[in-house]
Amino acid sequence: MQILKVVNNNIVISRDGNGVENVLMGRGLGFKTKKGDLIDSDKIEKVFTMQDSKVSHRFQELVSEIPMERVLISNAIIQYAKDRLQKNINDNIYVALTDHINFAIERVEMGVPFQNPFFWEVKKFYYQEYLIGQAAIRMIERKLKVTLPMDEAAFIALHIVNAELDMDMTQITEMTKLVDDILGIVDECFDGKIDKDSVYYERFITHLKFFSQRIFAGKEVESDDTEFQEIIRNKYQDCVDCVEKIKKHIQEKCNHEMKDEEMMYLTVHIRRVTMR
Repeated sequence: MQILKVVNNNIVISRDGNGVENVLMGRGLGFKTKKGDLIDSDKIEKVFTMQDSKVSHRFQELVSEIPMERVLISNAIIQYAKDRLQKNINDNIYVALTDHINFAIERVEMGVPFQNPFFWEVKKFYYQEYLIGQAAIRMIERKLKVTLPMDEAAFIALHIVNAELDMDMTQITEMTKLVDDILGIVDECFDGKIDKDSVYYERFITHLKFFSQRIFAGKEVESDDTEFQEIIRNKYQDCVDCVEKIKKHIQEKCNHEMKDEEMMYLTVHIRRVTMR
């Protein structure tokens, strides 16, 4: 492989046979080299391949300013997340998470505290990603000898969720807030008598996460089973009344008009979590 561009002493850019740019990292890999030189494969420690050229260029700019150890630990965390979740993760996470981890370490070194206002919500709604965030903190402490606050586990989890859903961070935090708001409305409607230990509650949270994702993605659930909808309305009036409050909240906060199908599914879930 030939060098396409020298970023710094430790990072160079090459291009594979398909014309895709690769970011190559290794100690001294770019030292005293220039465009067109052959790459010393023995010095390559990590190869980053990204299909999106814009993401690749942003990553190149980022890694040129960040210590190599932080880039490598971020990559290790991303790979760990991929192995644990077995899901597609958008390449943007290489830029977003690497930048975040670098900034988080800088804050710790400067003694600047930073709290995650959605810590408990993230832990509750995205528990698997939160566990990965906890593992990431341990990896950073073990490899870089830097102890990040536990709030960072939730921040890292949000970046992973963002990459899973391929949405921006603002939308993810708004979705998390919406799910929490809906649970609060249900709790208020039934005077806190929700069975939060039941499997139905876990399913309800999962439904709400996908429901909020559909709202922000502008997608709708479609169903023509009007007979079933009518049965639900007649049988579970207290749950229907609660969903009406949720509908009003979503209209006010998200400027989104819930369809009958969505209301029906929410009614069924609420009925299940309020059964005793």
